[in-house]
Amino acid sequence: MTQLQSGLRSMLRGLAGSAAAVLLAATATVNAPAAHASPEPAAPKEFVALRTVAPTIIQEMRYLTPHNFLGEPVDGYEQPTCIVTRSTAEALRQAQHRLLRKGYSLKVYDCYRPQRAVDHFVRWAKDLQDERMKPEFYPRVDKSRLFEDGYIAEKSGHSRGSTVDLTLVKLPALPTRPYIPGEELTPCYGPKAERFPDNSVDMGTGFDCFDTFSHTDDPRIQGEQRANRQLLKTTLAEAGFTNLPEEWWHFTHKPETFPDTYFDFPVAWRSVVRN
Repeated sequence: MTQLQSGLRSMLRGLAGSAAAVLLAATATVNAPAAHASPEPAAPKEFVALRTVAPTIIQEMRYLTPHNFLGEPVDGYEQPTCIVTRSTAEALRQAQHRLLRKGYSLKVYDCYRPQRAVDHFVRWAKDLQDERMKPEFYPRVDKSRLFEDGYIAEKSGHSRGSTVDLTLVKLPALPTRPYIPGEELTPCYGPKAERFPDNSVDMGTGFDCFDTFSHTDDPRIQGEQRANRQLLKTTLAEAGFTNLPEEWWHFTHKPETFPDTYFDFPVAWRSVVRN
């Protein structure tokens, strides 16, 4: 064998080895498990958009907007739609039918609340320097006491899907103007004419007012304000709802569909649209 032939054979063996190495590497890449991002949490089939069951109920989803006690949109709220369990939606429809006959409509401020939103509340409550919305929502409460006084917690019944925050609106419903970030704030427990405009009837305080005036049966709330609270409470009780005594707006439908599960899918139509 000549020196040239020997050199060619050595070169061919090297190329074959390199080709085999490339082929093995490519095969390993193809057979390796693909890296996927964690799938977005999905809503169980028991959840529905309230509008598909009770379309006449007014919706003003506050946590999608900056007009709330944080002063900014809350994590997990992507679209202005109320999501609840089907049994809760059907019970709200029953209550709405009773109220429509009396010239009123329900209006929801919040429904299902993802755990990521509750986590946002907790982070905000721990930041004692952020008090931009204090003059409206908690003027008489020291922010350092929000956990101790029960206004903020690490878990919320809203995340189970059977709890709603709502009020009454006298028909025909007038529009409510949008909040303008940075505008002057007034106490949520003040006279209705001095509080932020809301087309709700006068309940004695605004929604999410961190104050004892918000206790449903606070004896200082009398007259029309007390009558409005009682109309809301008794109508919803007839449909199977229980009121949280510390918040006139907070109601839970019993029995809960998911009494022990806290969900974290986003508040968005895609969460409840079935393929």
